[in-house]
Amino acid sequence: MSVRARFQETATELASAPVVELRGVSRIYGRRLTEVRALDDVDVAFSAGSWTAVMGPSGSGKSTLLHCAAGLEKVTGGQVVLSGQDITGASDAELTELRRRTVGFVFQSFNLIGSLTAEQNVAMPLRLAGQRPGRRVVREALAAVGLADRARHRPRELSGGQQQRVAIARAMVTRPAVLFADEPTGALDSRSARGLLDLLRSMVDDEGQTIVMVTHDPAAAATADRVLFLRDGRLVDRLERPSAHAVADLLASWES
Repeated sequence: MSVRARFQETATELASAPVVELRGVSRIYGRRLTEVRALDDVDVAFSAGSWTAVMGPSGSGKSTLLHCAAGLEKVTGGQVVLSGQDITGASDAELTELRRRTVGFVFQSFNLIGSLTAEQNVAMPLRLAGQRPGRRVVREALAAVGLADRARHRPRELSGGQQQRVAIARAMVTRPAVLFADEPTGALDSRSARGLLDLLRSMVDDEGQTIVMVTHDPAAAATADRVLFLRDGRLVDRLERPSAHAVADLLASWES
């Protein structure tokens, strides 16, 4: 095989490799009589340019899965590969550096700094990484979420939907390989939630962004490409190209 052919083959393999992969992952809290198995031998991969929703009852391990996949929590057993790098045994310093380069995270509660403007909040990840953020980069991130005219507004001057868009701009300003979202529509009214989901959908379809989102809302889950269902720390079902009715019916079947 020629050098050129080998290079092309390697590039194809990298392009098709999962952005995030969990291999036999377990996460246990406590010891012996107080032991809680939040994740139990979970195998799952998240492909580039895909949107996966994660659902399940309270305490099923949804947020733990997100935190382990993002390197925010270390696993008890198994292996986590993030952006091609095995992070299972990485040090805290290594994990921090990798997250700054490859991971964006959005929370239900926005987690904006109230004393800072929208553009200052968006610039924060770059400053934490030791960079001097240019105004153009920050303004482009805000424009991408439809808030070009809100750059100088503080969080209290924005609606809930607008605050969450600022949070997404902040998460995306470093151009992460994967965006993790933990109940991103949970604090929003239905209209704001719909607008936010449309924004996430366009990020996947138009920009090839990889998104992993925890949600309890069947309508939100139906916007994703697939839905994974957790129960007692195990993956118990999945739906491809889901509809809100199919998601709701499957959740209801657990209660019957």
